[in-house]
Amino acid sequence: MAIAPESLAQFAAFCERERCPFAVIGTATEERQLVLEDTAVESGDQKFPVDMPMEVLLGKPPKVHKDVTTVERELPAINLTGVALEQAVIDVLAHPTVASKRFLITIGDRAVGGLTHRDQMVGPWQVPVADVAVTLADYKGFKGEAMAMGERTPLAAINAPASGRMAVAEAITNMLAAPIELSKIKMSANWMAACGEAGEDAALYATVKAVGMELCPALNISIPVGKDSLSMRTQWSENGVTKKVTSPVSLIITGFASIDDVRTTLTPQLNAEEDDSTLVLIDLGRGKMRMGGSILGQVLNQSGNEVPDLDDAKDLIAMVDAVNALRAKGLILAYHDKGDGGLLATVAEMAFAGHVGVALNVDMLITEGDGISDSRMDSGEGKNWGKQVSGRREDLTLRALFNEELGAVLQIKTADRTEVLQVLREHGLIQCSHTIGKTRPVSSPVDAGKGELQVWRDANKVFGATLSDLHQVWDAVSWKITQQRDNPVCADSEHAAAGQASDPGMHVQLTFDPQVNVAAPFINVAAKPRVAVLREQGVNSHVEMAYAFTEAGFEAVDVHMSDLQAGRAQLKDFAGVVACGGFSYGDTLGAGIGWARSITFNDRLSEQFQAFFGRTDTFGLGVCNGCQMFAELADIIPGAQDWPRFTQNQSNRFEARLSMVEVLESPSLFLQGMAGSRLPIAVAHGEGFANFQFRGNADQVVKSMRYVDNHGLPTEQYPFNPNGSAGGLTAVTTDDGRFTAMMPHPERVFRNVQMSWTSGDKSEFSPWMNVWRNARKWLG
Repeated sequence: MAIAPESLAQFAAFCERERCPFAVIGTATEERQLVLEDTAVESGDQKFPVDMPMEVLLGKPPKVHKDVTTVERELPAINLTGVALEQAVIDVLAHPTVASKRFLITIGDRAVGGLTHRDQMVGPWQVPVADVAVTLADYKGFKGEAMAMGERTPLAAINAPASGRMAVAEAITNMLAAPIELSKIKMSANWMAACGEAGEDAALYATVKAVGMELCPALNISIPVGKDSLSMRTQWSENGVTKKVTSPVSLIITGFASIDDVRTTLTPQLNAEEDDSTLVLIDLGRGKMRMGGSILGQVLNQSGNEVPDLDDAKDLIAMVDAVNALRAKGLILAYHDKGDGGLLATVAEMAFAGHVGVALNVDMLITEGDGISDSRMDSGEGKNWGKQVSGRREDLTLRALFNEELGAVLQIKTADRTEVLQVLREHGLIQCSHTIGKTRPVSSPVDAGKGELQVWRDANKVFGATLSDLHQVWDAVSWKITQQRDNPVCADSEHAAAGQASDPGMHVQLTFDPQVNVAAPFINVAAKPRVAVLREQGVNSHVEMAYAFTEAGFEAVDVHMSDLQAGRAQLKDFAGVVACGGFSYGDTLGAGIGWARSITFNDRLSEQFQAFFGRTDTFGLGVCNGCQMFAELADIIPGAQDWPRFTQNQSNRFEARLSMVEVLESPSLFLQGMAGSRLPIAVAHGEGFANFQFRGNADQVVKSMRYVDNHGLPTEQYPFNPNGSAGGLTAVTTDDGRFTAMMPHPERVFRNVQMSWTSGDKSEFSPWMNVWRNARKWLG
């Protein structure tokens, strides 16, 4: 980075405080000359090994001209003769591209920063099916940002320009779950190709032209940034034979857009509370059902010769406008864009997220002709036609369920069907919009399809399976990977729990009113009490923690451990301390141990902390890494002698989840009035197992919070208890309640809008805000 000379001293102070080493490596001058000096050499040619004009380095390179030739590939059409629908469903749902990606998602911290609104996990069963990522712009308002990706690389082996158009369009249909405007979308393009291989340069040129010169201008979208990797080939020799694999043109699109209100973001979770709802398919393929490059084709080892495509950019624009119009009227209950695996996989994922049965009817999707100008239409008196060409009907059914043309499935109230179709008609989409089925909630008067995914054609059920069985198929890839990577016992436990029909899902049950601000009488009546938000190298949850304390009426002060060591800050000036989450010192000595040792091995700091802990008018909170650090300081915290050490989770991995906890009756000042409440909370740690083997007393420790399952019962079952602690223990406190250590992150979910799922009002603070309000009330 470049620093103004007059700011160097201030920059050096910043670096010293943050323990960040730096070096000044040069100066910028007016002279357009790049000079490298070797200060160890007194004179001679090696004194300045580099001394060259900048124009030599940065001058315009000559334009590259290439003479390329398009290679036409003759490929056979996909043949679906004899393909059994049931086997196709199983094979497609089990394909790694379609199957659950939870094995990747739950090892990544998605709540860090406290500004996440929509992560991959959806609904009270936390199913990984979200279309779009949505973050908040700040901790107070509801503006934010939507991000999604699009890629259809398999299509490029057949039709590279189509794969590029589909990648751009898929990013947009994913983002459309959020209230985006096309004019606000910016994209990043990651291009990959095996340039120099026969036909690949021409395919790359054609794709760039299709995307950059045709589609994006038509959509009024720009791609200001991107990167490329143009040597996507690998070559080796085996038994004297040279072998080579090349990748087709691949375009990975990342879309970004600012949005005015994240609260209107839609999810794929089907609403199971609505007695009578209808599913509507918007099919931008307009009935073409092109199967090339599809997952069904892949499991059949067939590529196909005609791929899905965005034939008219106006259709995509109309779909964005129509969905936003329906959203504004509150007419959409659930939204899921159609992608890998086709309609069947799309609806299955929606059903998994909502734990509600679905009965699909494909009659409208496999009708050929219009019955007037084309006598192939199979309706009315033409029903005998269906019997005569049953093979054709089965073929069309497979194509309808597994084609991967652009589109989306909407869940709407059946009572709103006419109004919804009118909006689609006004946007020119009525001819490609079809009612394709209904949900079958427990309250439905129709029993057929409850707890199942069914497919109907010509008044006959042609497929049916329980959601729990299908969910097990869909989850199998993650299960098999985690069996090899993690604790296999935990992997088996999580897989067994996936999709269980008896699982009621997460819930919020409170013993207090979260809208009553218990701190209100104490705010603005005197000077704000100061709380030290402690930081150390690697801590990353301090900003959201500081905001929560500030919102509760405190003056939150950023205190780096180097401030205490240098005397720039002293704990005697604070009423409270909070140690935040993260990875202090990279946890190289163990979770929180390095942070704690920096205190106990430093006489000055040890005396400060002991004096602070010993005062009767102070409090302290340790969260996640701060909890681990507090536990290591238990010997100098009065009343903490029975606390455990927090060690590696029993799953042998980092756990990032939304988990159910119950607040226990305890003296913890932070949790007063909350005992008996059960609600979700963010979890993100690799070492949260309450281990009494090395220190503490499991019988005497004062417990303040524990994990519970979705039935509300204390649990050691994985993944409901993500760390495996006995009795679900995840928070402890002292005898007088002044100091509390907890592994979960309430500071990341102090607003309902920060929760991956909640039944609470997204406009309000979450019940966890009481943690900080209670602290303010305690001080008086």
